[in-house]
Amino acid sequence: MASNSDAAGKVAIVTGGGSGIGRAAALALLGAGWRVALAGRRADALQDTATTSGAGDRALPVATDMTDPAAVEALFQQVVKAWGRVDLLFNNAGMGLPAAPLEDMKIEDWKRVVDINLNGMFYGIQNAFRVMKAQDPKGGRIINNGSISAHAPRPHSIAYTATKHAVTGLTKTAALDGRRHDIAVGQIDIGNALTEMAARMAKGVIQANGEIAAEPLMDVSIVGQSILYMASLPLEANVLFHTVKATKMPFEGRG
Repeated sequence: MASNSDAAGKVAIVTGGGSGIGRAAALALLGAGWRVALAGRRADALQDTATTSGAGDRALPVATDMTDPAAVEALFQQVVKAWGRVDLLFNNAGMGLPAAPLEDMKIEDWKRVVDINLNGMFYGIQNAFRVMKAQDPKGGRIINNGSISAHAPRPHSIAYTATKHAVTGLTKTAALDGRRHDIAVGQIDIGNALTEMAARMAKGVIQANGEIAAEPLMDVSIVGQSILYMASLPLEANVLFHTVKATKMPFEGRG
């Protein structure tokens, strides 16, 4: 894991940086000495992450709608203007829907999930490529937030699961296309980190056999440390897929 001296001058963008996994990742990176731009829709939440970090001017909140291509481009331009380059994108912003039968899903809800989980992630990758291939020294790292749902679905989760499976396609293709530009692209697949979004797991969620069961959770800071590990590798090495999960949650076999 990189020391503060190793991370000195390194620049990261963390999307969805105001809460949950994005906040944990941002705090881990800032704690290791990185400069981190915090992107997300809620300026107050981004500022709270920045203040909590105690990192001063190494934390840069940038209110950004990741579903807006122009806003994502402006985010990268602002970071390059402030710090000269981008070494890491943690492509994390995303959303899910309450569990419900797919035949009852509203089309506008389907489109909302696709817009943030898939389209927004592509906009991040595209802008990171544009910056990273042009900077000197060139290259950088992109870490996409997949999910264990990128491998196995939960019941009544078709929009979330479909987009997370698509993230795997983005990761593999971008990793291939990034080689000649010294851009390493990987994916972190997270299971049951204790965030506001996942807290419902402890109260009981539907299982593959239709039963409702409580599931174990892990501290979200563990995910932050996983991101820091992936981010700290030299560009000659890449963690293509990293799964970190609560040990006793249902995943292997989904039961």
